[in-house]
Amino acid sequence: MLDYKASLGRATITINDPERRNPISVETMAGLLELTQRAVDDSSVKVIVYTGAGDQVFSAGGDLSGSFVDDAIGLHQKRGVFADLFRLMWRSGKPTVARVNGHALAGGFGLAVACDVTVCVDDAKLGTTEVTVGLWPMMITAALARSMPRKALLEMMLTGRTIDAHEALRLGAVSRVVARSELDSAVDDVVARLQSLSPATLMLGRDVFEGVSGLGVDAALDRLQLGLTEVAMSEDAGEGIAAFLEKRDPRWIEG
Repeated sequence: MLDYKASLGRATITINDPERRNPISVETMAGLLELTQRAVDDSSVKVIVYTGAGDQVFSAGGDLSGSFVDDAIGLHQKRGVFADLFRLMWRSGKPTVARVNGHALAGGFGLAVACDVTVCVDDAKLGTTEVTVGLWPMMITAALARSMPRKALLEMMLTGRTIDAHEALRLGAVSRVVARSELDSAVDDVVARLQSLSPATLMLGRDVFEGVSGLGVDAALDRLQLGLTEVAMSEDAGEGIAAFLEKRDPRWIEG
């Protein structure tokens, strides 16, 4: 079950099944992809926020009930929707924020880390627990390996050990750790900051940031040089510099 709310330039997508620890079934994966595309297509939405319902769990990961292993081959294509979701999140041009309101495990951990900014409550447990039920965190490896050191990540995957929010911060899995009472204000602060900036610059910058991942240093520098020229040619760059020189707030072109 998913909820979607778009208001004041923010789309919030909530996994809403707290009694079952907000699991991610194949249907939920498809819903996440559909609602993310809805947010991407809505020109009024500047930032996309993902969270879980309740105050205990962001998401405990894949829904192991039903046909998860009974129809492993039959669900092969449907599981690929998670990959499509990650691709859309990273290529949409719109910043994503994870509001991690509680434990984030397995696929839930992957979704949280896949976001550009991950704000996490300080009493959350996070980890790749799949191995404890005879599975392996396949799809989310693409998200986790982009942010976390290889040895630390592999140890977590091999053992199923969970970590607390502060260790997750040290390992680069989350961006901020806050007290539960400060979660909403911290997320609001991140969203407001992103909304105050040029949508065009954020889009171009995110695209280049994603594009240089895995490139050799020479190829990366070439792409970054091209990216700098692309940004410099934008109307928002001219407006931002003029506003700075004139000591006023910039008036960005709407994205």
